[in-house]
Amino acid sequence: MPTELFTFPGHAGHALAARLDRPEGPHLATALLAHCFTCGKDIAAARRIAGRLAGMGIAVLRFDFTGLGHSGGEFENTSFTSNVDDLQAAAEALEGRGMAPDLLIGHSLGGAAVLKAATRLPRVKAVVTIGAPFDPGHVTHNFGDALERIDADGQAEVTLAGRAIKIGKGFVDDVRAETLGPAIAAMKKALLVLHAPRDSVVGIENATRIFLAAKHPKSFVTLDEADHLISRAEDVEYAAEVIAAWAGKYLDLRPPAPPIGAPEGITRVSEADPEGFRQDVQAGPFHHTVADEPTAYGGTNRGFTPYQFLAAGLGACTSMTIRMYARRKGWPLAHVSVDVTHDKVHAQDAGGSTSRIDHFLRRITLEGALDTDQRARLLEIADKCPVHRTLEHGATVRTELVSASA
Repeated sequence: MPTELFTFPGHAGHALAARLDRPEGPHLATALLAHCFTCGKDIAAARRIAGRLAGMGIAVLRFDFTGLGHSGGEFENTSFTSNVDDLQAAAEALEGRGMAPDLLIGHSLGGAAVLKAATRLPRVKAVVTIGAPFDPGHVTHNFGDALERIDADGQAEVTLAGRAIKIGKGFVDDVRAETLGPAIAAMKKALLVLHAPRDSVVGIENATRIFLAAKHPKSFVTLDEADHLISRAEDVEYAAEVIAAWAGKYLDLRPPAPPIGAPEGITRVSEADPEGFRQDVQAGPFHHTVADEPTAYGGTNRGFTPYQFLAAGLGACTSMTIRMYARRKGWPLAHVSVDVTHDKVHAQDAGGSTSRIDHFLRRITLEGALDTDQRARLLEIADKCPVHRTLEHGATVRTELVSASA
């Protein structure tokens, strides 16, 4: 997925490091993702969720809160309120790019922060929490004996997830004073609560309280054996799949309209990705599809290759011709399918010269109570399909240059 790195000013003016994961195809919606307490934008859970959503057309912005990762400022001077302010600043940065967020996703304390921020962001339609506390003050149980030093000295060093980090008294006082119930009840957004029953950091009762405080529409999905950080790949993949499927119900994920239709009788192919090979294919005024090349050849693998279109034309014409003949004869043909493969072979293999020619292999499956003679006759009819004849007899192609203003 295409990724853009940039910075934007946080609540105190410090530059916050952000990563914007964009879809390879049409951009249908935007999500803003808040990471867990003292984590960063690049943790595995955030990466995988962003990748899955980008795959369905949702751009995802993830960033490091003030004082974390590659962002400026000192973490000990931050608070829960400042995290919410940073989220609002991130939403404003997206809006400045014409990508105001439609979806908020928050993990752990980041989940509590998106619940609080949602009431400030009227354009957001849906909110997802993962292992989020109902009471932000819940996070202070991770500080252990350091709480007394924080209260006495104004700050103290705490070891979290194997690394030392300074926690200020302002942070502790802020999370202790915060209550999320009123904000959850007032946010008027669709809500998805994801939580693991065995989460030993933030108990499952937090998810219950969040769910009960929210108005409908709301959904509750268990993450079964997952830990708090969703560290196992299979758990985060499941969470990402659930979020992607659920979000589609509340976000307008309809792709943009295809290009204006070509006139009747014309197949128009126009470039859709100047940096790759993707093409919009418009057959007359009503039918649209996409052509592309595999990623190994510099494409994005979002449509048929040109030779796959050619093989599809042969297969479709063959199937239609067989069906038309069987229908006219009243034969019991229940179903027909045609597998077509294409390759370049030496002409001598086909009884010709030593040059290379195109070779199509057509494998036809006929279902129904047909006798041997009927099957043999339908196989003969396959060779009479118009596209088959065109390929065998050859064709001429005339090319004209047309002015762009025409």
